Amino acid sequence: MTTITIFGVGLIGGSLALCFKDKPGFRVIGHSVRQASVDKYVQRGVVDAATTSMEEAAENADFIFLCVPVGNLDEYVRKLSRMKLKPGCIITDVGSTKASVAASASSLQLKGAVFIGGHPMAGSERSGVEAASSHLFENAYYVLTPDRETPREALDRLTELLEHTKAHIVAVDAEEHDEIVGAISHLPHIIAVALVNQIRGYNETNALYEALAAGGFRDITRIASGDPVIWRDILLHNKSVLLRLLHDWREGTDRFIELIGAGDADGIEEAFRSAGHFRSQLPERRKGMLQALYECYIDVPDHPGIIGRIATELGDNRINLSNLQIIESREDVPGILRLSFRKQEELDRAVRLLDSLDFRVHY
Repeated sequence: MTTITIFGVGLIGGSLALCFKDKPGFRVIGHSVRQASVDKYVQRGVVDAATTSMEEAAENADFIFLCVPVGNLDEYVRKLSRMKLKPGCIITDVGSTKASVAASASSLQLKGAVFIGGHPMAGSERSGVEAASSHLFENAYYVLTPDRETPREALDRLTELLEHTKAHIVAVDAEEHDEIVGAISHLPHIIAVALVNQIRGYNETNALYEALAAGGFRDITRIASGDPVIWRDILLHNKSVLLRLLHDWREGTDRFIELIGAGDADGIEEAFRSAGHFRSQLPERRKGMLQALYECYIDVPDHPGIIGRIATELGDNRINLSNLQIIESREDVPGILRLSFRKQEELDRAVRLLDSLDFRVHY
């Protein structure tokens, strides 16, 4: 029997648990410092058993997943280093920064255990164990960051286990991971927060900013709503990378200042053209660091009952609509009604249905 222990059974930890639970030969143990959480994990059937004792959860584990906030990883690794773990136990984490926890694990004696950093590049707009799903990682990238001392046998065992997630497993250097993820996830979050705070400042003297900041502005800045504590820890644990990236970003904005100030029409066009070309080459339906939006927009006539009809048609066809919004500002938005779904499949079915009903759909 292979025992898998998960510290922190929330969205990511709970989804991992569901990928392994009920598979032949696996037993999944959950851990939380709160008894109420432990009881909830078991009641929801996410794990086979759960405990508030870290030692009890870890001592017989073949695999240990640290699914706690980045700011707590060092503490957990240090505590594990003082325990008598099962020989050959593999410890991994799911944090979005890898160099800091790798350095921490490397500096400690894990007494026969092996640490291999990990990062499943998938998420959800929801959080907590209630949002956990065995399908969360399907078709996403799951990055592992072994170092030169990592036994090949241990990496192979962890990779084989993670195949149950149906993710694409890739191995990269921890520093390289932090450079790439810093650029494609951490930097965009910083930019979104800075942009929203800039508009918030303008809004203090003119409330029209908030009134008109709908549609496209709300979409491109949605990641500014991330958990402040989680993002504080992520940014501080990837500090050196982000400082370099922010300097590069400042150079990019300075370049636009020069182009606009000089009236360089060709330069502005080329900036948009090259960005559009690169963006068009990005995969559309592969899960990534930034949660995908499964949304479409519809042009609808201003007739009584039209919105109710759309919702009814979707319901009658068992298409789960997660949100519906009437757009007041049409700036950068191709339709007056926004429909949101939790899965790509549901969006695809909705688009086909609405097309068949002669609605004009944009997505």
